[in-house]
Amino acid sequence: MTRQKGELHPRNRHRSRYDLAALTRDCPALAGFIIQSPRGEDTIDFANPQAVKTLNQALLAHFYGVAQWDIPDGFLCPPVPGRADYVHHLADLLAENHQGAVPRGASVLDIGVGANCIYPLIGHHDYGWRFTGSEVNADALKSANAIIDANKLQARIRLRRQKTPGAIFTGIIHKNEQYDATMCNPPFHDSAAGAQAGNERKRRNLGLEDKPQLNFGGQQDELWCEGGEVAFITRMIEESKSFARQVMWFTSLVSRGDNLPALYRALEQAGAVQVVKKEMSQGQKQSRFIAWTFLDATARQRWAQRNKA
Repeated sequence: MTRQKGELHPRNRHRSRYDLAALTRDCPALAGFIIQSPRGEDTIDFANPQAVKTLNQALLAHFYGVAQWDIPDGFLCPPVPGRADYVHHLADLLAENHQGAVPRGASVLDIGVGANCIYPLIGHHDYGWRFTGSEVNADALKSANAIIDANKLQARIRLRRQKTPGAIFTGIIHKNEQYDATMCNPPFHDSAAGAQAGNERKRRNLGLEDKPQLNFGGQQDELWCEGGEVAFITRMIEESKSFARQVMWFTSLVSRGDNLPALYRALEQAGAVQVVKKEMSQGQKQSRFIAWTFLDATARQRWAQRNKA
């Protein structure tokens, strides 16, 4: 199937417009946030943080069987369709070493699982993947664990606290463990001021200049780090060399296309055997992730045969 620009992945469950009636049946609370658009159609007030969070609850309940999902105020409330696209494109990458079939039960590491635990919830439901999630923020870890416990997913999703400042894989990937892939949605701003400027742009786009709240929120570790996403992903690339035989594919979202040349240089210096870029889009929003491996095609094929789920 050929994808047109602006389209979600063919397996993405959110390619059609929201069926608010169906979503409300699975999440009755959503009814309180349905408003009329200027054209007289039912819609959601996307400028209302509680409306956005309740929409996520409805989407996760309706499409992914997540009966209970919540996040503390102020934490990132991710757009589910876009997050699902990352999972599906990653599935296509893994399928290349499995005769075109997406491997069920693959082992995936989510770097920065967040309070929302979104990637493990989607990846487990759609592909039966087993997840390990890492997190530096204790409150985020507590929230993600609560979601896992409430939905009885302890056997499929486990979480680990990253206790070493600046470390990404060290302390998380244990000796003799292997992962088919890693995922990451890195902080993309380079400072608190940069994150605030991004928030202001979002407010203006939503016509909320006079209101302090945002629709998606986000904590410092979720939104910014010194040097921004280039510094974070470069650190990830450098550290990945130490785990070259324990992970088939390392991956990370890259929010800005003009950051790619610096990351490609870092990957070349690290000795990556193969680098892949996967383009994604959701309406007018363009995004991408890069993937790299230190294993050649023959080694990846042996890996796939050895780790058949």
